[in-house]
Amino acid sequence: MSSKNKKYPSQILLLSVLLICTSIDSRASTSSEKLDKCYLKRLKAAGDTVPVIEIKKRCQVSIQQNVSDKNSLISPLDKRLHIEKETQNIPNVITAHMLNYMLPVTYMTNPNADLGNLLLDQNAKLDRTEAKFQISFKAPLTQNIFNQQDAVYFAFTLQSYWQMYNKNISSPFRETNYQPEIFYWYENDLKWGDWSNRVIMIGFQHQSNGRSQPLSRSWNRFFANFVWEKDSWVLSFKPWYRLPESKKDDPLQAKGDDNPDIEKFMGNFEFRSIYKWDEQTFSLMFRNNLRSNNKGAVELGWTFPMGKRFKGYAQFFSGYGESLIDYNHNINRFGIGIVLTDYF
Repeated sequence: MSSKNKKYPSQILLLSVLLICTSIDSRASTSSEKLDKCYLKRLKAAGDTVPVIEIKKRCQVSIQQNVSDKNSLISPLDKRLHIEKETQNIPNVITAHMLNYMLPVTYMTNPNADLGNLLLDQNAKLDRTEAKFQISFKAPLTQNIFNQQDAVYFAFTLQSYWQMYNKNISSPFRETNYQPEIFYWYENDLKWGDWSNRVIMIGFQHQSNGRSQPLSRSWNRFFANFVWEKDSWVLSFKPWYRLPESKKDDPLQAKGDDNPDIEKFMGNFEFRSIYKWDEQTFSLMFRNNLRSNNKGAVELGWTFPMGKRFKGYAQFFSGYGESLIDYNHNINRFGIGIVLTDYF
Protein backbone atom coordinates (compact mmCIF):
# COMPACT_ATOMS: atom_id res chain seq x y z
CA MET A 1 0.00 0.00 0.00
CA SER A 2 1.37 3.37 -0.97
CA SER A 3 2.05 6.10 1.58
CA LYS A 4 -0.74 8.05 -0.02
CA ASN A 5 -3.25 5.30 0.71
CA LYS A 6 -1.89 4.89 4.25
CA LYS A 7 -2.43 8.57 5.04
CA TYR A 8 -6.00 8.64 3.79
CA PRO A 9 -7.34 5.98 6.28
CA SER A 10 -5.40 7.62 9.08
CA GLN A 11 -7.15 10.92 8.36
CA ILE A 12 -10.50 9.13 8.29
CA LEU A 13 -9.68 7.52 11.67
CA LEU A 14 -8.62 10.82 13.18
CA LEU A 15 -11.72 12.56 11.85
CA SER A 16 -13.95 9.76 13.16
CA VAL A 17 -12.51 10.20 16.65
CA LEU A 18 -13.19 13.92 16.45
CA LEU A 19 -16.78 13.33 15.33
CA ILE A 20 -17.40 10.75 18.10
CA CYS A 21 -16.14 13.19 20.72
CA THR A 22 -18.37 15.88 19.30
CA SER A 23 -21.43 13.63 19.26
CA ILE A 24 -21.10 12.73 22.96
CA ASP A 25 -23.07 15.86 23.77
CA SER A 26 -26.68 15.04 22.84
CA ARG A 27 -27.48 18.75 22.57
CA ALA A 28 -25.35 19.18 19.43
CA SER A 29 -26.80 21.97 17.32
CA THR A 30 -27.71 22.04 13.66
CA SER A 31 -24.55 24.02 12.95
CA SER A 32 -22.47 21.15 14.41
CA GLU A 33 -24.19 18.68 12.10
CA LYS A 34 -23.44 20.92 9.15
CA LEU A 35 -19.81 21.05 10.21
CA ASP A 36 -19.64 17.25 10.36
CA LYS A 37 -21.02 16.90 6.86
CA CYS A 38 -18.64 19.55 5.62
CA TYR A 39 -15.65 17.72 7.18
CA LEU A 40 -16.47 14.43 5.42
CA LYS A 41 -17.24 16.07 2.08
CA ARG A 42 -14.07 18.16 1.98
CA LEU A 43 -11.91 15.31 3.28
CA LYS A 44 -12.99 13.03 0.45
CA ALA A 45 -12.36 15.78 -2.08
CA ALA A 46 -8.98 16.76 -0.67
CA GLY A 47 -7.48 13.30 -0.16
CA ASP A 48 -4.18 13.59 1.69
CA THR A 49 -3.22 16.93 0.19
CA VAL A 50 -4.82 19.06 2.92
CA PRO A 51 -4.32 18.60 6.68
CA VAL A 52 -7.39 17.86 8.80
CA ILE A 53 -6.87 21.06 10.80
CA GLU A 54 -7.02 23.12 7.60
CA ILE A 55 -10.20 21.30 6.53
CA LYS A 56 -11.82 22.18 9.87
CA LYS A 57 -10.88 25.84 9.50
CA ARG A 58 -12.32 26.01 5.99
CA CYS A 59 -15.57 24.39 7.08
CA GLN A 60 -15.97 26.76 10.03
CA VAL A 61 -15.44 29.77 7.77
CA SER A 62 -17.92 28.39 5.26
CA ILE A 63 -20.64 27.79 7.88
CA GLN A 64 -20.12 31.24 9.42
CA GLN A 65 -20.31 32.86 5.97
CA ASN A 66 -23.62 31.10 5.24
CA VAL A 67 -25.06 32.32 8.56
CA SER A 68 -23.84 35.84 7.82
CA ASP A 69 -25.40 35.76 4.34
CA LYS A 70 -28.74 34.62 5.76
CA ASN A 71 -28.66 37.32 8.45
CA SER A 72 -27.96 39.96 5.83
CA LEU A 73 -31.29 39.06 4.21
CA ILE A 74 -33.17 39.75 7.45
CA SER A 75 -34.39 43.34 7.75
CA PRO A 76 -33.36 45.49 10.74
CA LEU A 77 -36.97 45.58 11.94
CA ASP A 78 -37.25 41.78 11.75
CA LYS A 79 -34.13 41.44 13.86
CA ARG A 80 -35.50 43.78 16.52
CA LEU A 81 -38.88 42.03 16.63
CA HIS A 82 -37.18 38.66 16.95
CA ILE A 83 -34.90 39.82 19.79
CA GLU A 84 -37.84 41.37 21.65
CA LYS A 85 -39.83 38.14 21.45
CA GLU A 86 -36.90 36.15 22.76
CA THR A 87 -36.19 38.43 25.73
CA GLN A 88 -39.33 40.33 26.75
CA ASN A 89 -40.62 37.59 29.08
CA ILE A 90 -37.35 37.29 30.99
CA PRO A 91 -37.99 38.90 34.42
CA ASN A 92 -34.66 40.76 34.67
CA VAL A 93 -34.76 42.15 31.11
CA ILE A 94 -36.20 45.61 30.33
CA THR A 95 -37.47 45.94 26.76
CA ALA A 96 -36.98 49.30 25.06
CA HIS A 97 -40.05 51.09 23.71
CA MET A 98 -38.77 54.30 22.16
CA LEU A 99 -35.16 55.47 22.08
CA ASN A 100 -33.28 55.55 25.38
CA TYR A 101 -30.64 58.27 25.30
CA MET A 102 -28.65 60.80 27.28
CA LEU A 103 -27.63 64.14 25.79
CA PRO A 104 -25.37 65.78 28.39
CA VAL A 105 -24.90 68.81 26.16
CA THR A 106 -27.71 70.50 24.21
CA TYR A 107 -28.00 74.10 23.04
CA MET A 108 -31.34 75.88 22.44
CA THR A 109 -31.63 79.17 20.60
CA ASN A 110 -34.76 80.55 22.21
CA PRO A 111 -35.37 79.74 25.90
CA ASN A 112 -38.88 80.44 27.15
CA ALA A 113 -38.42 83.65 29.17
CA ASP A 114 -42.02 83.62 30.45
CA LEU A 115 -41.48 80.12 31.79
CA GLY A 116 -38.26 81.20 33.43
CA ASN A 117 -40.09 83.91 35.34
CA LEU A 118 -42.60 81.36 36.64
CA LEU A 119 -40.07 78.69 37.48
CA LEU A 120 -37.31 80.83 38.88
CA ASP A 121 -36.55 84.03 40.68
CA GLN A 122 -37.28 87.12 38.59
CA ASN A 123 -33.58 87.95 38.51
CA ALA A 124 -32.52 84.45 37.37
CA LYS A 125 -32.32 83.29 33.76
CA LEU A 126 -32.50 79.95 32.00
CA ASP A 127 -29.27 78.72 30.44
CA ARG A 128 -29.31 78.00 26.73
CA THR A 129 -27.16 74.94 27.43
CA GLU A 130 -28.77 72.07 29.32
CA ALA A 131 -28.91 68.27 29.44
CA LYS A 132 -31.75 66.20 28.00
CA PHE A 133 -32.46 62.51 28.44
CA GLN A 134 -35.18 59.96 27.74
CA ILE A 135 -35.98 56.61 29.35
CA SER A 136 -38.59 54.41 27.64
CA PHE A 137 -39.63 50.79 28.17
CA LYS A 138 -42.53 48.43 27.56
CA ALA A 139 -43.76 45.08 28.88
CA PRO A 140 -46.42 42.65 27.62
CA LEU A 141 -49.51 42.39 29.81
CA THR A 142 -50.97 39.50 27.83
CA GLN A 143 -49.92 37.70 24.65
CA ASN A 144 -51.30 35.47 21.88
CA ILE A 145 -54.84 36.80 22.26
CA PHE A 146 -56.19 36.01 18.78
CA ASN A 147 -53.07 34.44 17.27
CA GLN A 148 -49.32 34.11 17.82
CA GLN A 149 -48.62 37.62 16.53
CA ASP A 150 -50.51 39.90 18.91
CA ALA A 151 -50.23 41.22 22.46
CA VAL A 152 -51.30 44.00 24.81
CA TYR A 153 -48.48 46.15 26.15
CA PHE A 154 -47.96 48.69 28.88
CA ALA A 155 -45.27 51.27 28.12
CA PHE A 156 -43.79 54.22 30.00
CA THR A 157 -41.61 57.04 28.70
CA LEU A 158 -39.90 59.72 30.76
CA GLN A 159 -38.25 62.72 29.12
CA SER A 160 -36.39 65.31 31.20
CA TYR A 161 -34.66 68.66 30.70
CA TRP A 162 -31.97 69.49 33.21
CA GLN A 163 -30.36 72.91 33.71
CA MET A 164 -27.24 71.00 34.62
CA TYR A 165 -24.77 73.86 34.15
CA ASN A 166 -26.87 76.65 35.69
CA LYS A 167 -25.16 76.89 39.08
CA ASN A 168 -26.81 80.25 39.83
CA ILE A 169 -30.14 78.51 40.39
CA SER A 170 -28.81 75.23 41.82
CA SER A 171 -29.02 73.24 38.55
CA PRO A 172 -32.75 72.34 38.65
CA PHE A 173 -34.65 69.93 36.43
CA ARG A 174 -36.52 72.47 34.34
CA GLU A 175 -39.15 70.09 32.95
CA THR A 176 -39.99 66.38 33.06
CA ASN A 177 -42.71 64.73 30.99
CA TYR A 178 -44.31 61.41 31.89
CA GLN A 179 -46.11 59.30 29.30
CA PRO A 180 -47.76 56.02 30.34
CA GLU A 181 -49.65 54.16 27.64
CA ILE A 182 -51.43 50.91 26.93
CA PHE A 183 -51.86 49.50 23.44
CA TYR A 184 -52.81 46.48 21.37
CA TRP A 185 -49.96 45.22 19.15
CA TYR A 186 -50.46 43.16 16.01
CA GLU A 187 -47.71 41.95 13.71
CA ASN A 188 -48.94 42.07 10.15
CA ASP A 189 -47.49 41.30 6.72
CA LEU A 190 -49.73 43.28 4.39
CA LYS A 191 -47.94 44.10 1.12
CA TRP A 192 -48.19 47.36 -0.76
CA GLY A 193 -45.77 47.19 -3.66
CA ASP A 194 -42.30 46.68 -2.18
CA TRP A 195 -43.44 47.84 1.26
CA SER A 196 -44.75 45.63 4.07
CA ASN A 197 -47.04 46.79 6.87
CA ARG A 198 -45.30 44.94 9.71
CA VAL A 199 -46.92 46.32 12.87
CA ILE A 200 -50.24 47.93 13.80
CA MET A 201 -50.75 49.50 17.22
CA ILE A 202 -53.97 50.89 18.69
CA GLY A 203 -54.00 52.36 22.17
CA PHE A 204 -54.35 55.12 24.75
CA GLN A 205 -51.72 57.62 25.94
CA HIS A 206 -51.64 60.02 28.86
CA GLN A 207 -48.96 62.69 28.95
CA SER A 208 -48.31 65.06 31.83
CA ASN A 209 -45.54 67.12 33.39
CA GLY A 210 -46.73 66.32 36.91
CA ARG A 211 -46.85 69.95 38.06
CA SER A 212 -49.43 71.96 39.93
CA GLN A 213 -50.98 75.18 38.64
CA PRO A 214 -50.08 77.39 36.89
CA LEU A 215 -47.42 75.12 35.35
CA SER A 216 -49.56 72.01 34.93
CA ARG A 217 -49.72 70.61 31.37
CA SER A 218 -51.42 67.36 30.31
CA TRP A 219 -53.57 65.68 27.66
CA ASN A 220 -55.05 62.29 26.79
CA ARG A 221 -55.12 60.64 23.37
CA PHE A 222 -56.38 57.60 21.52
CA PHE A 223 -53.87 56.70 18.84
CA ALA A 224 -53.04 54.25 16.09
CA ASN A 225 -49.60 53.55 14.67
CA PHE A 226 -48.89 51.86 11.33
CA VAL A 227 -45.30 50.66 10.83
CA TRP A 228 -44.07 49.89 7.31
CA GLU A 229 -40.72 48.55 6.13
CA LYS A 230 -38.75 48.08 2.94
CA ASP A 231 -35.22 46.66 3.24
CA SER A 232 -33.39 49.07 5.57
CA TRP A 233 -36.19 51.67 5.58
CA VAL A 234 -38.88 51.87 8.27
CA LEU A 235 -41.78 54.33 8.14
CA SER A 236 -44.44 54.91 10.78
CA PHE A 237 -47.61 56.96 10.63
CA LYS A 238 -49.23 57.75 13.97
CA PRO A 239 -52.52 59.70 13.94
CA TRP A 240 -54.37 60.47 17.17
CA TYR A 241 -57.59 61.84 18.62
CA ARG A 242 -57.40 64.06 21.66
CA LEU A 243 -60.01 63.41 24.35
CA PRO A 244 -61.81 66.69 25.08
CA GLU A 245 -61.75 68.21 28.57
CA SER A 246 -63.97 70.77 30.22
CA LYS A 247 -63.02 74.43 30.10
CA LYS A 248 -61.73 76.19 33.18
CA ASP A 249 -63.50 79.11 34.79
CA ASP A 250 -60.27 80.04 36.53
CA PRO A 251 -56.82 79.24 35.01
CA LEU A 252 -55.56 78.30 38.49
CA GLN A 253 -58.23 75.69 39.25
CA ALA A 254 -57.06 72.08 39.23
CA LYS A 255 -59.88 70.53 37.18
CA GLY A 256 -60.31 71.29 33.52
CA ASP A 257 -58.17 71.71 30.42
CA ASP A 258 -54.65 72.96 31.17
CA ASN A 259 -53.84 73.53 27.50
CA PRO A 260 -56.98 73.90 25.33
CA ASP A 261 -55.02 74.89 22.21
CA ILE A 262 -52.39 72.14 22.34
CA GLU A 263 -53.56 70.54 19.06
CA LYS A 264 -52.69 73.74 17.20
CA PHE A 265 -49.05 73.15 18.13
CA MET A 266 -48.74 69.37 18.57
CA GLY A 267 -50.76 68.56 15.46
CA ASN A 268 -52.94 65.55 14.73
CA PHE A 269 -50.34 63.01 13.66
CA GLU A 270 -46.67 62.11 13.75
CA PHE A 271 -44.69 60.73 10.83
CA ARG A 272 -41.37 59.01 11.44
CA SER A 273 -38.81 57.66 8.98
CA ILE A 274 -35.76 55.58 9.97
CA TYR A 275 -32.99 54.32 7.71
CA LYS A 276 -30.25 51.91 8.80
CA TRP A 277 -26.93 52.11 6.98
CA ASP A 278 -24.27 49.72 8.20
CA GLU A 279 -24.01 50.44 11.96
CA GLN A 280 -25.60 53.89 11.72
CA THR A 281 -29.23 55.00 11.75
CA PHE A 282 -30.76 58.19 10.41
CA SER A 283 -34.19 59.30 11.59
CA LEU A 284 -36.73 61.99 10.76
CA MET A 285 -39.78 62.93 12.84
CA PHE A 286 -42.42 65.28 11.46
CA ARG A 287 -45.60 66.65 13.09
CA ASN A 288 -48.25 68.79 11.45
CA ASN A 289 -51.69 70.16 12.29
CA LEU A 290 -52.83 70.30 8.62
CA ARG A 291 -53.75 73.96 8.94
CA SER A 292 -52.65 77.00 6.97
CA ASN A 293 -50.89 78.41 10.04
CA ASN A 294 -48.97 75.20 10.69
CA LYS A 295 -47.08 75.11 13.99
CA GLY A 296 -45.67 71.60 13.87
CA ALA A 297 -42.15 70.30 14.44
CA VAL A 298 -39.24 68.46 12.84
CA GLU A 299 -36.65 66.29 14.57
CA LEU A 300 -33.54 64.79 12.98
CA GLY A 301 -31.48 62.06 14.61
CA TRP A 302 -28.23 60.22 13.86
CA THR A 303 -26.77 57.30 15.81
CA PHE A 304 -23.26 56.08 15.11
CA PRO A 305 -20.81 53.51 16.55
CA MET A 306 -18.91 54.56 19.66
CA GLY A 307 -17.27 51.76 21.60
CA LYS A 308 -18.63 48.27 22.17
CA ARG A 309 -21.71 48.92 24.32
CA PHE A 310 -23.06 52.36 23.41
CA LYS A 311 -23.60 54.43 20.31
CA GLY A 312 -23.15 58.13 19.81
CA TYR A 313 -26.29 60.18 19.21
CA ALA A 314 -26.81 63.59 17.64
CA GLN A 315 -30.26 65.22 17.66
CA PHE A 316 -31.71 68.39 16.14
CA PHE A 317 -35.21 69.67 16.95
CA SER A 318 -37.03 72.65 15.48
CA GLY A 319 -40.61 73.70 16.16
CA TYR A 320 -43.28 73.46 18.81
CA GLY A 321 -44.09 70.84 21.41
CA GLU A 322 -40.65 69.51 22.27
CA SER A 323 -41.89 69.39 25.87
CA LEU A 324 -45.30 70.03 27.38
CA ILE A 325 -44.23 73.18 29.20
CA ASP A 326 -43.02 74.57 25.86
CA TYR A 327 -45.84 73.17 23.71
CA ASN A 328 -46.69 76.65 22.39
CA HIS A 329 -43.12 77.97 22.26
CA ASN A 330 -40.90 77.68 19.19
CA ILE A 331 -37.50 76.14 19.99
CA ASN A 332 -34.43 75.15 17.99
CA ARG A 333 -32.16 72.69 19.78
CA PHE A 334 -29.06 70.68 18.93
CA GLY A 335 -27.66 68.06 21.28
CA ILE A 336 -25.08 65.32 21.33
CA GLY A 337 -24.54 62.35 23.62
CA ILE A 338 -25.09 58.60 23.69
CA VAL A 339 -27.99 56.29 22.87
CA LEU A 340 -28.50 53.40 25.30
CA THR A 341 -30.86 51.45 23.03
CA ASP A 342 -31.02 52.19 19.31
CA TYR A 343 -33.96 51.61 16.96
CA PHE A 344 -32.19 48.52 15.60
